[in-house]
Amino acid sequence: MNVLKHWILLLFFGFVWGIFEVVIGETMFGQGLSYASAWLIIWAVFVLAMARGVLNKPGSSTVIGLFAGIFKLANTSPFFCHLLAIFIIGMTFDVFSTVLMKYEHRVSYRSSLSGLLTVYAGRALFALMATYIMRWEYWTTGGVAYIYEHIFISGTFAALIAILVVPLGYSIGVNGIAFMERRPVLSYAGVAMAVVCICALGRIIG
Repeated sequence: MNVLKHWILLLFFGFVWGIFEVVIGETMFGQGLSYASAWLIIWAVFVLAMARGVLNKPGSSTVIGLFAGIFKLANTSPFFCHLLAIFIIGMTFDVFSTVLMKYEHRVSYRSSLSGLLTVYAGRALFALMATYIMRWEYWTTGGVAYIYEHIFISGTFAALIAILVVPLGYSIGVNGIAFMERRPVLSYAGVAMAVVCICALGRIIG
């Protein structure tokens, strides 16, 4: 039963991340808004932090990233650079939160540090892979200047906000799971229903 509960939670957080990518992310990129990718990673680390507060297990953030990517792939055009970015964010947050937030049951500077490092490392890894390994035209054309902007300009903007939203998300998660465990049947049924509703919303909007 616990395994089923864990998978329901992982799906929920993955789809909450994914629906933001589908609705808000596509709108921001479509309008050409500045720092669109920065706002997306801010939302991502906030959701991942909430999930860590609920289920603080190594590998969970990577799985959530996979579910978010699958949700986006199923509901929008397949921009593979976006899917790679989602996976990298989940993976990097997994690494840093596993090291810094392991057995952590209270909000501390380590959660802020996890967010900061995830943003810089995730954006650096993605930019380098997109430019020099995948060699996507958008990135190869922009060159070093675009990599610099992605990591150190919009990246710093996202990192500073991540310092605040990761502890907030983690605190919400810790308190949320405490509430759910007092009313497990109703709570997990509600989360499962939310997963179904998000799926339906994705199909309607996507």
